[in-house]
Amino acid sequence: MIPLGILGAGECGEIVEILLGKTETSAVRGELEKTAIRVEDMGIRVGRSVEMLKNGGGTVLLRVDESRIAIARRMAMKIMVRR
Repeated sequence: MIPLGILGAGECGEIVEILLGKTETSAVRGELEKTAIRVEDMGIRVGRSVEMLKNGGGTVLLRVDESRIAIARRMAMKIMVRR
């Protein structure tokens, strides 16, 4: 398993895990839950195949099914994939 943010342009992977971290405070935990819902709403789910279209700068561009999705590099590093 490697972070999604490591894939080069044209490489594909299967999402294995999304690491959002654990925290003690309820306010931060609530924000993490919102982030998890947003990521899932974009189609980024465990078991899905993704293709890296562009990996550079602060954002990465992915293809998930027939959609092109841009996400922050910070988030891409929390999504674990298997090549």
